[in-house]
Amino acid sequence: MGIIAALIIGAIAGWLAGKIVHGAGFGLIGNIVVGIIGALVASWVLPQLHIELATGTFGAIVDATIGAVIVLVILSLIRRV
Repeated sequence: MGIIAALIIGAIAGWLAGKIVHGAGFGLIGNIVVGIIGALVASWVLPQLHIELATGTFGAIVDATIGAVIVLVILSLIRRV
């Protein structure tokens, strides 16, 4: 996957995660960063749980969104402390 595709998928995943976890959005650049970090988290967590979702671009967006939601929940918990 190219760098442009990773940025687009990260932006979409970050935006979706921001909508799922209300009040945790970070703007466009923040959402891209959260989406990319979420993709990294999901690429480690999901195989550990033996979860394999769709493949291709759609699967990458779903995986990255799941990871981004995990990252946003952790960030929300850290913000409260």
